[in-house]
Amino acid sequence: MGLSWQERAGVLCAGCIVVDAAKVVDVWPTPERLAMIESVNLSTGGPGLNMAVDLARLGAPFPVGLAGVVGDDDHGRFVLDECAAVGVGTGGVRVTADAATSFTDAMVLKGSGVRTFFHHAGANDLLVPDDVPVGASSARVFHCGSPGIHAAMDALDAAGDSGWVRLLRAARAAGLRTNLELVGLDADRLRDLARPCLPHLDYLVVNEVEASAVAGVEVKAVGVDGAVDWAGIETAARGCLDLGVGRLVVVHCPTGALAVTKDGDVSRQGSVLLPPGVVKNATGAGDAFAAGVVLGLHEDLPVEECLRLGVCAAAANLQGAGTSDGVVAAAECLALGDGYGFRAVR
Repeated sequence: MGLSWQERAGVLCAGCIVVDAAKVVDVWPTPERLAMIESVNLSTGGPGLNMAVDLARLGAPFPVGLAGVVGDDDHGRFVLDECAAVGVGTGGVRVTADAATSFTDAMVLKGSGVRTFFHHAGANDLLVPDDVPVGASSARVFHCGSPGIHAAMDALDAAGDSGWVRLLRAARAAGLRTNLELVGLDADRLRDLARPCLPHLDYLVVNEVEASAVAGVEVKAVGVDGAVDWAGIETAARGCLDLGVGRLVVVHCPTGALAVTKDGDVSRQGSVLLPPGVVKNATGAGDAFAAGVVLGLHEDLPVEECLRLGVCAAAANLQGAGTSDGVVAAAECLALGDGYGFRAVR
């Protein structure tokens, strides 16, 4: 007999582990010309790793563990050291000599903030379901991401199932509640990868573009100062539930977030009204939002409180220079919302 929900505690995060290297260049060079890199800032990244680090930085009152693959190199040691510094358990991280730790070079043009990304999949391509110890885990929630950027996990077996499907099925069978994170891919590719996973999910926390692609519903959503197609977002969320998500779909965009439960209850929450000039970096804001929501779900908070914590965690993250370093304790994040207020959602 497995552990009950109340007997379980913690979040196990798995999947994409990346080192983000933000490199500020003085000019964008033409071919065969030289540009000078003026500064380099390393930070943890990737949908699996970001959730773990963000939960720890929020002060999650439960164990947070990470599973995945890194190379036996400086970047791999950086990941393990950063996890140790914030209290993320890395017993599920496999170190391999067969590939380099996955990394993304973000070349940032000085003075403009314009970014161009160069990604190396590396060790993430070697991740397989057996790397993730869901059967031995006493966590409440299993979070994984992301389909489309892991060669072995994306491949189909003889039964037509991807590694993601097999892993999520195993996690649910072991008694964990499951959540999947997505990344921006071509809509058809994203739909093909994500839809088979949906019947094995309890939760799905995604942005409006991803929800639109998965559900096959057009959503017209724009930035924080424009009108948002809340009706379209709700339709996309309901579509994901109809395709198999078991408990809750949450869709976020720069203006706020919307949640629909399996019972059909709808909640909306506007994003924090941050003043001009405080936003330093939008990288990782969606991951911070998801971490706030997952923390709330773990703690059995009402959906409305989960959404509020999510938008407040995202607001804190926007004020940091790196992928996760803006995230602070949950109470401090919530204080941002209390202090600045929230956008109206109509």
